Amino acid sequence: MITREIHPLLLELAGSYPVVTITGPRQAGKTTLAKMAFPTYHYCNLEHPEIRWMAQNDPAGFFKHHAPPLIVDEIQRVPELLSYIQVMVDESGKNGQYILTGSQQFNLNAAITQSLAGRTALLTLLPFSLKEIAEATFGMESLTRDKLLVKGGLPRIYHQRQNPLMAYRNYLQTYVERDVRQLLNVKEIVVFEKFLKLLAGRVGQVLNMSSLATDVGVSIATINHWVSVLEASYILFRLNPYYENFGKRIIKAPKIYFVETGLACYLLGIENEHQLAQNPLLGGLFENLIVTETLKARLNKGLDPNIFFFRDSNQFEVDLLLKWRNELIPVEIKSASTWHDSFAKGLLKFKSISPSCSNGLIIYGGDQYFSTTDKVKVAGYWHLTLGLELLISGS
Repeated sequence: MITREIHPLLLELAGSYPVVTITGPRQAGKTTLAKMAFPTYHYCNLEHPEIRWMAQNDPAGFFKHHAPPLIVDEIQRVPELLSYIQVMVDESGKNGQYILTGSQQFNLNAAITQSLAGRTALLTLLPFSLKEIAEATFGMESLTRDKLLVKGGLPRIYHQRQNPLMAYRNYLQTYVERDVRQLLNVKEIVVFEKFLKLLAGRVGQVLNMSSLATDVGVSIATINHWVSVLEASYILFRLNPYYENFGKRIIKAPKIYFVETGLACYLLGIENEHQLAQNPLLGGLFENLIVTETLKARLNKGLDPNIFFFRDSNQFEVDLLLKWRNELIPVEIKSASTWHDSFAKGLLKFKSISPSCSNGLIIYGGDQYFSTTDKVKVAGYWHLTLGLELLISGS
């Protein structure tokens, strides 16, 4: 088992707060992280029917059997426990008493805000980052761009050498059967699965609710609700546009990305890297990878995402904007494995309309790291984190 990048932050926060809550998608490694960070803590999983029954029907007895320091897995299954935890941590006055994990934001966030405000630190753990994948595979040489997109970042795929096709099929079936039926009154699961596949076909595109509703055959209100639930269960996330100080001609609808490129590939019927290489959505999936990786880098440091994209009514676009202090860092994403000078044109144009932004960064499908004559940094996708760190530091 590898040490996750967020591990040091988790230890730090447990020393400052009585409760730390780790949220994130199923199978992202939340339980493993908690157990590795706190090997002497007691542990219970609220997915277990008998444990959940006791927690729901006899919370006092539950906490007698499961005394702190305690790791409670899938706390969203019995959010009523949070009120009891509030009372106990207030009485004890000790930090690091409870480590909670949850895989749904839909009801959990409201319950935490009500019961544990000021008492818990919140962390979000997403699947493996590129750095963690490199460590899990003892290097990056064996993982090409396309193989990486198909495999995604689920830890079990690497630790247990699972077949990605089977892993994501099971992941989807488990999600639909467990989370969708809990959170949604979906009578036609087939329609919902069609919706998921259509979303995968729009990865990296501006979200058009009306068009999607027409294609799925449901109302716009239903599409809005379904997208919200997918976000709440960490299947996808929205990248919002940046339009501060740019006038009224800026596109203000978000883009949609999947937390897992492997799941997006599965939904698109892409079974291996050879099929992906010929797929017209390769560019969008590669963009998805880079945007998600940037999101992970921020969350693993306990920072707000602060990432956006830019697009105006003339279709001029910058794939990714990172707001750092008072500066904008533009990032252009190109799936091509071979560098070409034309890749920098968009960043140079954006610099002309936003002089306060940095020279920017281009992430491409190759493996080099260098600066152009216009002082734009260029990094192969494995160097993404290094490129962002150097850009932020001004090196």
